[in-house]
Amino acid sequence: MAEEKKKKEDKKTTDKKTETKPKTKTKTSAKKTEKKVTSKKTPAKKPVTKKTTQTTKKSPEKKAPVKKEKPKAKTTKPKTETKVPAKKTEEKQKVKGEEGPEEEEVEEEKYKVKKKPELSKETKEKLKTRSEIKKRTPEFLREEWFRYKRVPKNWRRPDGISSKMRRNFKYRPSKVRVGFRGPKDVRGLHASGFEEIIVYNAGDLENINPKTQAARIGGSVGTKKRMDIEKKAEELEIRVLNLWGWMIYDWFKKPKKNGSRAS
Repeated sequence: MAEEKKKKEDKKTTDKKTETKPKTKTKTSAKKTEKKVTSKKTPAKKPVTKKTTQTTKKSPEKKAPVKKEKPKAKTTKPKTETKVPAKKTEEKQKVKGEEGPEEEEVEEEKYKVKKKPELSKETKEKLKTRSEIKKRTPEFLREEWFRYKRVPKNWRRPDGISSKMRRNFKYRPSKVRVGFRGPKDVRGLHASGFEEIIVYNAGDLENINPKTQAARIGGSVGTKKRMDIEKKAEELEIRVLNLWGWMIYDWFKKPKKNGSRAS
């Protein structure tokens, strides 16, 4: 029994020694890690102190020149501005003296407002209703204009025995009817409100009332008579509804060169 007790005591002692040994190792490892950390931190602090010193030195150097440049720019600007307008005013006066007659010519060629008729309130209202009705009216086309090339689009009344359009089927286009007409008092007037009168000579303008009537030159009238009609219409203050452009008349007025007009 005594031998067994000795063996147990020997085991306990060995166990205690094994437990104490790793404790010493952990302490030494912790100390080494602390030393490494301290060794790494110390060199990192040195460049930080140098940068701060450098930045503090450079910052005042940048601010100083900026303050000096601002007042110089203000003083130099007004000197240049005062000299320039004095020269420009002299040049403008010279240019105005040269361009004086040219401006007068441009003013003569300004756009003239077209003459309008003297209408009552009733006729003006009826013209408005006529324009509204015209917007609603469909385009009246001939029956089966889309089927054959030989059939034109201009309106013709359908008269076939079996014509669907004549019998007013819903899926066929609308026909010309009385309901599409405008008011009777305004029927046949120009869009401006004038009553149109065809003119073939300058003498026909004498029978026109310029307040309610306007002239329309006939299609068979030549350029020579046409120019005479338009000149007399300006004198009598009569509106001509189908005026030609003045470029055409200028072409006729140009002198001839070798039997042909100058282009």
